[in-house]
Amino acid sequence: MKQWKATGLILVLLCAAAFAQNKDRDTSPRIALTFDDLPAHGTLPPGTSRVQVAAKILDALRSAGLPPTYGFVNGKLLERQPADSAVLEAWRAAGQPLGNHAWSHMNLNQRSTEEFQSDIQQNEDLLGRLMKNEDWHWFRYPFLAEGDTPAKRAAIRTFLGQHGYKVATVTMTFGDYQWTEPYARCKEKNDAKAIAAMEESFLSAADESISYYRGLSQALYGRDIPYVLLLHIGALDAEIMPRLLQLYRDRGFRFVTLAEAETDEFYRSSVDPRLPPSPDMLESATTGRGQPLPARTAIGPLLDALCR
Repeated sequence: MKQWKATGLILVLLCAAAFAQNKDRDTSPRIALTFDDLPAHGTLPPGTSRVQVAAKILDALRSAGLPPTYGFVNGKLLERQPADSAVLEAWRAAGQPLGNHAWSHMNLNQRSTEEFQSDIQQNEDLLGRLMKNEDWHWFRYPFLAEGDTPAKRAAIRTFLGQHGYKVATVTMTFGDYQWTEPYARCKEKNDAKAIAAMEESFLSAADESISYYRGLSQALYGRDIPYVLLLHIGALDAEIMPRLLQLYRDRGFRFVTLAEAETDEFYRSSVDPRLPPSPDMLESATTGRGQPLPARTAIGPLLDALCR
């Protein structure tokens, strides 16, 4: 009997070791979701509130079992609508973290370094109150604009490094913000046909972006880097989120945190802005090697024409 027990224990240990080994060898592409423009992104459809939009997104993330997902905050939006603070409170109550998207969504390319630094810092009291002892020192550049001159870019990187920030670099996007205004218009007109077409084009664009960015990564590095996906807290995003998450799962992705994704060597100078800058988007890494970018479908003009 003792011999059988010993044999059983050995088998259990071997199975556990094999499981751990296979987990380490998991070659599934990884992706971290991030959401910009909290607490309020774009125009709302009639009869929809910001809290409802956030609740639908949060419910989809929870139902799909995603790890903690950063939302990036523009605190100035609360000056216009103080009640939208409920969105940030709901995000935190759901166990989701918040990061800095600058107070007023200021475009660094159009402003001075001093103005931009002040805009970053103006957001910090709000983030500190909401996040308490958790890490809010992730920064997402508004408009993904990192400075229109080398000197400006270097100055802001130095500032971010001195203040303990890591940059939430974006390595996958399909411009989901382009659907926000047309969706509100079509909902107002109750144009079911246009809305259905819009939802289909949203998912199609997301699917196309997967092939696009994986192709860039494979061409550059012969592998999939962990991707960081940029989304917005928009009304159509909220409606379609369960299907969007299923799309990524169907394409073989494993969801990870922002911090886990950016442990990859590709993000080294983003995680530590004190280091010399390197290309931090797959597009810039590709053009930096003198390689052309593949063509992408331009959806903006088609969306702009809907429900006029």
